Amino acid sequence: MAFVNVAHALDHYVLLIYPTAVIAMAADLGRDYGPMIALSTGAFVAFGLFALPMGWLAERVGRRNLLATFFFGCATSLAGLTASSTPTAIALWLFVLGVFTAIYHPIGASLLVSHASSLGRSLGWNGVFGNLGSAFASGGTALLASTLGWRAAFLAPAAVCLAVGLAYLVFAPAEAESRVAGPKTAPPSGVGMRVPVLLALFAAALIAGGMTFNITSISLPKAIDERLGLDVPLAVTGALVTGVFLFGAMTQLIVGRLVDRVPLPTIFVGLAALQPLGLGLAATTDGAPMLAGLALAIAAIYGQVVVNDAMVARYTPPHLRTKAYSVRYFLGFTASGFAAPLIAVAHASGGFGLVFTLAAAFGAVIFGAAICFFVASKPAAVQASSS
Repeated sequence: MAFVNVAHALDHYVLLIYPTAVIAMAADLGRDYGPMIALSTGAFVAFGLFALPMGWLAERVGRRNLLATFFFGCATSLAGLTASSTPTAIALWLFVLGVFTAIYHPIGASLLVSHASSLGRSLGWNGVFGNLGSAFASGGTALLASTLGWRAAFLAPAAVCLAVGLAYLVFAPAEAESRVAGPKTAPPSGVGMRVPVLLALFAAALIAGGMTFNITSISLPKAIDERLGLDVPLAVTGALVTGVFLFGAMTQLIVGRLVDRVPLPTIFVGLAALQPLGLGLAATTDGAPMLAGLALAIAAIYGQVVVNDAMVARYTPPHLRTKAYSVRYFLGFTASGFAAPLIAVAHASGGFGLVFTLAAAFGAVIFGAAICFFVASKPAAVQASSS
């Protein structure tokens, strides 16, 4: 469980190094932000695309071996980025990094729920670790890039991934591979013919949620750097981004507690309502109000991740869970891999006002799907309680 949580932090950290490092890289290499941030498209597409086969691959090579591959693959990819100077090399190694980071979510989530004694609490804490990785990616990258140069921002976490991978092979018990228990699953009574509708609504929310997740996470460092209204060094920008993500981490703990006490569709609607609200505020304001809007959006987006994982864990049989998580993250992250070029085009056309307006539109789709999901599932919940 400890290694799964640490892996979640590293997964988000290494994938979000580039959106902050690119600020220093663009200046050092004499290139514009838009074309440089678009180089990360392959990484984010691969992050979702290669999640799909992981469930099937786990049956052949084992979840433990795949998680070890995650650690060593990330270390290799980051080392490659350290030695890169051309757009082609940077894009190639970012793509390779995306392939290896795709391993974590379907494998890590499956291992987590297989060993969880309390589903909501375990998912909440796991979410916090992932959010801490996202948070310190900006602050840590900014600190390393501003003091030791942007190459050090890739090299230092490469060494950490290598060290944790070696420790994992030494200390993680091989017999954990055979454990497939975890939370018991019981589909709601009376769902019947509504299952395809609920799955379609959940899939729509996953795809749109992936877009809000990536647009906001990738844009955050540059948006604060550009629209805060203050001339601050890169290290301060990174610290502010870290603060926003830490706020989201606290939300995940709260949502994790709610998962064990409140019906999931109800939590789904509440979090979905906050996403377009926060993103709309960020789109129409600058300075502190923009920062507050982004903090609200990030909190809702990361809280939604806990709810999504809880839905898969609660209603999927244990022997299908790894495959179910593969599909869940494939839907959530593949389409959202195109967030980077969308940011580049929208930023060139209308700045971050347009970028966050588009993100708010995706947030509105999530809210609509959540309302429909709540209505479609409510009769089943009522029937189950009356029986």
